[in-house]
Amino acid sequence: MLKTRVITALVLLAVLLPILFLLPAIYIGAFFLLALLTAAWEWSRLLAPEAGRAAYLYALFCLAIILFLLGMQNVSWQFALLLLAVIFWLFIAPFILAKGMNLSLTKLRPFYVVLGLIVLPATWFALVFLRELGLVFLLSTMALVWVADIGAYFVGKAFGKRKLAAQISPGKSIEGALGGLVLCYAYALICTFFLPFESTLFGAWAIRFGWIPMLLMVTVLTTFSVFGDLFESQLKRLAGVKDSSHLLPGHGGVLDRVDALIPTMPIAALLAGLV
Repeated sequence: MLKTRVITALVLLAVLLPILFLLPAIYIGAFFLLALLTAAWEWSRLLAPEAGRAAYLYALFCLAIILFLLGMQNVSWQFALLLLAVIFWLFIAPFILAKGMNLSLTKLRPFYVVLGLIVLPATWFALVFLRELGLVFLLSTMALVWVADIGAYFVGKAFGKRKLAAQISPGKSIEGALGGLVLCYAYALICTFFLPFESTLFGAWAIRFGWIPMLLMVTVLTTFSVFGDLFESQLKRLAGVKDSSHLLPGHGGVLDRVDALIPTMPIAALLAGLV
């Protein structure tokens, strides 16, 4: 399994790195679009696994929403979509997660259908917006999610005792989450000290608002990266599956790889807009 995971990761890097560093920005937008549409296909499959054709239509509908908002050439519409996604993650998602497995996917299916059409296109617009602010700006923000995940894994493995969400994801611990948060603080400080202030979200916030607000911002982003992971785990458990798909050998599906980015990137984009 580990060998398969490593091979898949190397193949993805071999595709992604040239797109990031050698090609114009439009290509990374296209790559993100393909990834988000695949995630939309997986999202629909979780909601209705027997409706294979509907999953493709769902992905096309997500594409239609993105193309429509691009065609409108009105930033306020895109901002409204980002705001809707952020409102959900800030004010509704915590209550859904608090329910654990005491939910009915059958009853909530229409809600999840509409939700995916908001949060998935919003994630794409957030990624594109962050890329417009600079490649380092984008990558350093995305890396915060990976740092949180790495810190949570290793600290949880070594010291984890208290379950963070036993019903949803038994492997996650409170100690692991706190370890990931501390590592994210260290990462944000390193970015601030060793990179130009304006080249990262952390530096921009530190110089604009101060160190304490910057660390509070990191806390928010790290917390919602965990929420994104838990939210997808909850949805998969409600659907009775282990992975969102088997498209990425050893890793599950695309949605399994981007779940923590789905809440974090729209929030980061709005926070970046403040500076």
